[in-house]
Amino acid sequence: MTDNKGVSRTDAPPSTRRWVVIGTVLITAFTALIVALGVYLQQDRVTATVTNYGVVDDRTVVVGFDVRRPEGAAVVCRVQAISVDFAAVGTVDVTIPADEADGARVVHRDVTVRTTTRANTGTVQNCVLEGARSQ
Repeated sequence: MTDNKGVSRTDAPPSTRRWVVIGTVLITAFTALIVALGVYLQQDRVTATVTNYGVVDDRTVVVGFDVRRPEGAAVVCRVQAISVDFAAVGTVDVTIPADEADGARVVHRDVTVRTTTRANTGTVQNCVLEGARSQ
């Protein structure tokens, strides 16, 4: 439908279209900035993922985990055995040297944790770069 001047009534005025384009560009730029910041902040982050655990007996748990670290960095991980009431019944700090697995970003470890009483599960409390603030 058009008016007497041949202009469609459904077309937005040029000033409105300009603001839509500007808004779209700004939202896209802001999204790209947030994604880039997230990637940057994750680069040197150390994470651990428990892959398996097994309660061997009343005094022993074996915990298997993968550590993702910056390439060639030494890492210290605190591994815990947890009882059925969620109390830590055993803890061991494990150092993964920088040259382990040729400095690979992902390293797998199986750790035996001695416990004071029977544990229900094993977990990695946290991992930090060696020399970083204590856990």
